[in-house]
Amino acid sequence: MNKEQKIRIVVREASWEELLVIHRLIPEFHEKIGEDFYKKRLENVHHLALVAEVKGELIGFKVGYQHERLETFYSWMGGVLPGFRKSGVATALADYMEKWAKQNGFKQIFFKTRNRFPAMISFGLGRGFRVIGVRQKGEVDDYRIVMLKEL
Repeated sequence: MNKEQKIRIVVREASWEELLVIHRLIPEFHEKIGEDFYKKRLENVHHLALVAEVKGELIGFKVGYQHERLETFYSWMGGVLPGFRKSGVATALADYMEKWAKQNGFKQIFFKTRNRFPAMISFGLGRGFRVIGVRQKGEVDDYRIVMLKEL
């Protein structure tokens, strides 16, 4: 995708099957996931599952759910196909999720990323998230960076 071109991004709620399809297309997610990966995590909690598409083609997704603290929403999983990065897809998905979370009574939203994904850390900071924690796990590149935003 040429970054100069303006694309029309459609963000909408997703089916379990669509989540599975787009998840498997994101190169950073190399772990095999089963058919019920999303359903098992989400079916009994207040959640939002989104896909982004251009001309009917799935190009990104974002999934979140209510955290143990009732007024906090956890933006759990998401990704954009490499050819569509830096073209507004992640922003469109995040805008939709944050608006939905606020309309549904959530006061905060947070996500975790890894040190190996500086673009995601930068994206969060640019959206008003603050780093509230670092969890050591494995090598330094795998340390979890926890980011929070008040809605």
